[in-house]
Amino acid sequence: MNFCSDNTTCAAPEIMAALVAANSGQAMPYGEDDITAGLADSFGALFETEVEVFPVGTGTAGNALALSLMVPPYGAIYCHREAHIEVDECGAPELFSGGAKLVVLDGDDGKIPSGALEAALEKVGGVDVHRMPPSALSLTQQTECGTLYTPREVTALSEVAHGYGLNVHMDGARFANAVASLGCTPAEVSWRAGVDILTFGATKNGALAAEAVIIFKSELAREAAYRHKRVGQLFSKMRFISVQLEAYITDGLWLENAEAANAQAQRLAAGIEATEGVSLLHPVQGNELFVTMTEPVLSGLLADGCTFNRWTEGGVVTARLVTAFNTAPKDVDAFIISLQKHAGNL
Repeated sequence: MNFCSDNTTCAAPEIMAALVAANSGQAMPYGEDDITAGLADSFGALFETEVEVFPVGTGTAGNALALSLMVPPYGAIYCHREAHIEVDECGAPELFSGGAKLVVLDGDDGKIPSGALEAALEKVGGVDVHRMPPSALSLTQQTECGTLYTPREVTALSEVAHGYGLNVHMDGARFANAVASLGCTPAEVSWRAGVDILTFGATKNGALAAEAVIIFKSELAREAAYRHKRVGQLFSKMRFISVQLEAYITDGLWLENAEAANAQAQRLAAGIEATEGVSLLHPVQGNELFVTMTEPVLSGLLADGCTFNRWTEGGVVTARLVTAFNTAPKDVDAFIISLQKHAGNL
């Protein structure tokens, strides 16, 4: 019953099969192979527009590379206080951009309200050499609280950002879970809503190690090839990264996997909501759940073999549960039985 992260799972069989198939014969190195060359067309079809695609090995590299294309070394990047680029990436965006500053904003359930963004940008005022000019907005989809921005919310935020001259980046480590839950097309919640560059995640949803920086705003791609190489993401045997992405988006595997993860999260949520003495901290809209409980309940779950991340803030004990594409329904059932037992509901 491991609910620590969707990074703890194995790779999807379809992606492993694609890797095995690619592991024969010879192919040109450094992205000049046929598989990598075909990604722009494949992702273009998926997003219904022309795109430029740069495969990378990690989400941190993808986010940092994307933001480095958007901001000068003296620019400011606006993001939520809990955003992965602020909390979990060890200053990579600042390093890759040559010194850009992250400016954090607050908002319930991990989401930035468009009004809060506009107020923050309005406060900066005009050009002032003593201040770092606002240069980019970074949105996390799904958020670090497991919630989702709707296409309308992304559009509202993008309109504010573009109105003040900012580019818009989306950290889509769990983009598949968001699209599957929202029931929209990938285009509707990305470039059609104003996103200029998307970091498209695959590793958390079935890939071995593969993400993609997808550029919708063509002028932002001018330096991309150079920066891609300079940050060490132009792999010599790039076909092995690219083939994972190709298999991931072929025949809807990415959405199928996300739907499976989301479905098990909903089953967990239903069991939690039916249990007295515990509660959900945020709405469950993707594949992450945040549950408040007493220390004895949490300790009992751990003793029964349930694993998850935990923290205590303000005296409140919170567990984060994450489901994956291959989370077993029997593990969800066992977790709920254990939870109800230790909460005194059985």
